[in-house]
Formats: sequence, C-alpha cells, structure tokens
Amino acid sequence: MRTRLVLIFVLVAALACLGVMVALNLPPLQDNVADLRARIKYALNPPDEAVFIPQEQVAPIVAATLEALTPTPEALPSPTPTPPPPGPTGTPLPSATLTQTPTPPPAQVVLDGVVYVDQHNRWNYCGPANLTMALNFWGWPGTRDDVAAIVKPGIDDPDLDFIQRGKFDKNVMPYEMANFVTDHTEYNALVRSGGDIDLVKRLIAAGFPVLVEKGYYEADYTGKIAWMGHYLFTTGYDDDQGVFTVQDAYLKPGKDMQVDYQTYIEGWRSFNYIFMLVYPPDKEAQVMELLGPWADPAWADQNALEIAEAETQTQEGIDQFFAWFNKGSSQVNLLRYDDAAQSFDQAFALYSQLGDDENQRPYRILWYQTGPYWAYFYTGRYQDTINLANTTLNETISEPTLEESLYWRGQAYLALGQTDDAIADFLETVRLNPNFGPGLAMLSQLGVNP
Repeated sequence: MRTRLVLIFVLVAALACLGVMVALNLPPLQDNVADLRARIKYALNPPDEAVFIPQEQVAPIVAATLEALTPTPEALPSPTPTPPPPGPTGTPLPSATLTQTPTPPPAQVVLDGVVYVDQHNRWNYCGPANLTMALNFWGWPGTRDDVAAIVKPGIDDPDLDFIQRGKFDKNVMPYEMANFVTDHTEYNALVRSGGDIDLVKRLIAAGFPVLVEKGYYEADYTGKIAWMGHYLFTTGYDDDQGVFTVQDAYLKPGKDMQVDYQTYIEGWRSFNYIFMLVYPPDKEAQVMELLGPWADPAWADQNALEIAEAETQTQEGIDQFFAWFNKGSSQVNLLRYDDAAQSFDQAFALYSQLGDDENQRPYRILWYQTGPYWAYFYTGRYQDTINLANTTLNETISEPTLEESLYWRGQAYLALGQTDDAIADFLETVRLNPNFGPGLAMLSQLGVNP
C-alpha cells in the first residue's frame, strides 16, 4: 500500500513538473517569467546605481575631477578642445551661425493627412511606429510590421513568433530608419543634429512633419520609473499657446497631443537635438532650401557642438551631463575623437555625481547612443571600450541584448588580439538582429559564417 502511495505521489509530482515546463514554454507565461526575472535583477542590482569610471584617460582632467570630490557640477573643470578638422577646401569649418533670414512661419499650423500609428501590442516598437507615420503621411501603404521586419527582425529563434522575437531588440537607431527609407521605399530621408524650435516650425509650416528623438521619464514594463529614449512625430504648432502638436506612439491617448515648447526642448536635449525628415524625391530641392545651413551635415554637427558647449556652462545636474554627452557625440561626428573622449570622460564624471534616485541617472543612454564607443575605440582606449560595454550589458539591462554594445566590445577584443571573444560577440549581434550590417560585415571580414 505504501509503495502504491509513493508511486502515485511521484507520478503526480512528475505530471505537475511537466505541466509547469509546458506552461513556461507558452509565450504569455514566458513573458511573465522574463518580467519577474527583470524585476528581481533590478531590485538586487539597481541599474541606476551602475557607474562607469574611465580608466585610460587621454588627459588628466577627469582624474583631477574625480579626486576633487566636488559636489557641485558647475565647479568641474573644462577640457581644452583642439581646432576642428579642415573642411573640403583645407580651410576650417565655418562657425555654425545662421546667415540667412527666413520668412517667419505662420503663428499656427496643423498638418492634415496624418495617420496615427501606435506601438502597442508589440515590443520596443517606437521606431517602427513613428517611421510608419512619417511614411504614411506621404502615401506609403506599408505598416509598422513591414518596417520592423527589416529594422528589428528580432532574435533568430524559429521557436518564437514574430512578436516574441522582437522583444529583445531594445532600440532602433536613426540611421537604421533612414536606411530603411532609402533602401526599401521610394522616398528620401535625412538625419541631422543640432536642430532648434524655429527650424521645426519652418519645416512644418512648409508641409513637412518632423521626427525627433527625445528622452523622458516613464514607467517601463517592470513598473520602474526612469529615463528612457523615445521618438516623437511632430505635426503642428501653435505660437499663441506655445505648444507643438505631436503624435506619441506610446502614450494613451497619444494622437494629437499638445507639448509645450519648453518640455519639448528639455526632452530633445538628451539626444543632441537630432531630427529626421522623410519626403518624396521630387521635394528634395525644397527641403534643402528650408533646411538652409542644416542641409550640410558638417554644419549641423558643428552647430550641435556649439549648442552643447554653451549648455555645459548654463545647465546643471542631469542636463549638464546631457550637454557634455552631446558635446562628445558632436565631436565624434566631426571625427574629433581625442576631444570626444575627453568630453565623454567629463560626462561620465558628472554622471557619477548625479543623485542616486531612479529619476536622476539615465542608465539607458548607451542603449540609444554609441558615441562613447567610437571615441574610446578610435583613441586606442580598448579596455575602456570593453569596460563600458560590460557595464551597459551586465548592469543596466536585464539581459545583454544590445547589439551595438556587443559590436563595439567585439571590435575592442579584436584590437587586443582576443579574436575568439570578438567573433563570439559579432555572432551574438547577428543572432539578436540578423540584419545588423556592422556585425555581418565583421564576420565576413573574419571569414566566419553567421
């Protein structure tokens, strides 16, 4: 009798375990388990407490900054930048000063023909949703899933459906969206840094909606409130009320939201005032005329640099951190890698002094912007490149699924002769995103099949 009871108990326990194993393979429960795992990791190791400290400074400024233990950011010293690189004619690039006086736009404009697209019921669909709105405005018949199939196809796992594969890709870069437009549609696209409010209004008044990348504070899927990146489709403005009309793919309701100019600027600052335009090829000349000096990407980067330099002196706290980060990003765009490395060193020094509450440190910033990797790698600071990638991959995210950080860590490993580690990272980039061009290119260069 006892033997039969033992056998029955073992059988019931086995069936229960089997049921749990089967259930955990169902997408909804897999999501719950992943969310729980993320919550536990964030609780044990809060990502906003992770601080990257550069170890290979190219100048003594950051060492002095960190040793000074100065509590006020404005007391931090400022690096001395070198002159900008020569332009195409061998002369220095001109100062980013607007020389033309454009016709003032009307006081109010709201564009017709905007088709609102949300990002709901998908993972990390801000980029595809906003780009779809930008394309649909001009008559493109595609959907957000058509965009995502190229720019974020998702992890290469045949056991997952399309939606679940895409969960691991946290972000789509502006260049990836611009490449989609030029490679997969009949439209043109351009991306520039250093935009301003007047330019946005001028473009909208002429019939061109503007896509910007911004930061803001919001609860993520784990329930944690923190800074994160977001795209915003801007389709109107009203000077009398001091607001933009925007289409927010995330918020509910997000259609035709009103955002005041100051809030718009504050969010935009954290992404170096970057903007993107999508337009038909036959409007190329009109777009270039409306852009004025922003038509030249080098001028736009120089303008962004001058804005950032000014804001390093006028902003405080987290906004001063963003200003130094923007300065480094602009210097990278201008190929001034030594200067950029010093700017990012300063940014990370400021970052370490920010308050430790969840609203202060924007720990996701390397999910969206990769300027520090460029700066450190191209100044030979390979260990800092690796350390920064490790901090980003292991301490700021529940799973190490950022292909850009893996790519730059792989590049640094390769430079240090750690070829096997480099190949492993490059392989992981294309497992996470089978269309990730830089990873595919490195594997091809190394003679490795994905």
